[in-house]
Amino acid sequence: MIDQKAAVQPGSSIQYAASSAVAPVQVFTAMEPLEKDWRRLERDNAISLHQSYDWCRAWVKTHGNPLAIVSGRSDQGHRFILPLEITRPTMIRKASFIGTRFTNINTGLFDPAFLRQPSPMDAAQFGAKIIAALDGRADLIHLGNVPLSWRGLTHPLAGLCAIENQNHTFQLPLLGDFEATLAQVNAKRRRKKYRNQVRKLEAIGGFEHVIASGEDQKAWLLDLFFQQKAVRFEALGLPDVFHEPETQAFFQLLLQSENGGLDVPLELHALKLHGTQEGKIAAIAGLSRKGDHVICQFGSIDESLAPEASPGELLFWLMIEQCCAEGASLFDFGIGDQIYKRSWCPVETVQHDILLPVTAIGHLAATAERGLTRSKAAIKAHPQLYGFLQKLRARSTAPAREAED
Repeated sequence: MIDQKAAVQPGSSIQYAASSAVAPVQVFTAMEPLEKDWRRLERDNAISLHQSYDWCRAWVKTHGNPLAIVSGRSDQGHRFILPLEITRPTMIRKASFIGTRFTNINTGLFDPAFLRQPSPMDAAQFGAKIIAALDGRADLIHLGNVPLSWRGLTHPLAGLCAIENQNHTFQLPLLGDFEATLAQVNAKRRRKKYRNQVRKLEAIGGFEHVIASGEDQKAWLLDLFFQQKAVRFEALGLPDVFHEPETQAFFQLLLQSENGGLDVPLELHALKLHGTQEGKIAAIAGLSRKGDHVICQFGSIDESLAPEASPGELLFWLMIEQCCAEGASLFDFGIGDQIYKRSWCPVETVQHDILLPVTAIGHLAATAERGLTRSKAAIKAHPQLYGFLQKLRARSTAPAREAED
């Protein structure tokens, strides 16, 4: 339903281009009234799958946070949709993209003509309209992980107040065939490593690339991923971000959603061993695909199974090879700087967080957010300091884990 209280008054509008109709800004508290236009807008390859209807619906069903979906409509239908939810991690009411905790890249949804218009819109005016629409609902609008330049386009929100996120994302363009794709990342060395991995696994009985099918296999493999990841987080002294029941329910619900064709909200891939380790799963990864864009949402390995063969990297080889064969154009390793990502990816995408204070306390929160982001970026720019802090964190969480045991 539309929340009339939060809608901008008639006459308060955004002008997309000289020939466009006036589009009032409205706030919706439910997804359903927007579904038809939402699914139309999300078909554009420039729109992140994290703003797709099925992804957002799965999060809303499992988390139940209040929604404040900002949209602009013209005579031709909705021209943009910003799918936001309201959370209150502290005393601050924050409006963020739905499920932003587990998104790798956020674009919002924009009509293709609007997204590609030759003249940039008045960002300050646009920001003011969004703030006015959420007055009384949020203290701070925090649009995280937005690429200001993405797939050759300048983002419509690029002119708003933003700060560079401390984490970047990493992509591998898929160039028509697997050989051309490998040529971007030292193909000779990569093929040699692949042959060594295969030889080591064949020596213990071989392996199989499994794509989960059927409800039972999907549920089993996802549960195994949660187990493997929990072990890894504990070893690193880090909190398990997949531990909460609603988070696990979210991914379980994504597995049940099917869009038809090659598009899929979540698909589980695994490296299954044979021979002396018959039936054991050495590595798991979750892939999502929308249009020509594939994102690796998560991955895990069992470090007790054939670690000398680097099963996690081998699984990436197999998945990328398949994506090339299926006509995808971009394999996205997601957010976070790790050595294995850099070894695969010639493209590094800088993302920004857009901060729009709504209230006085929101202004204070925005200042604090910027300071925190700059601090994190400074720490990550110095690997030795970052490593030291990680070790310190691991030591500080060890007593808590022992008490739980």
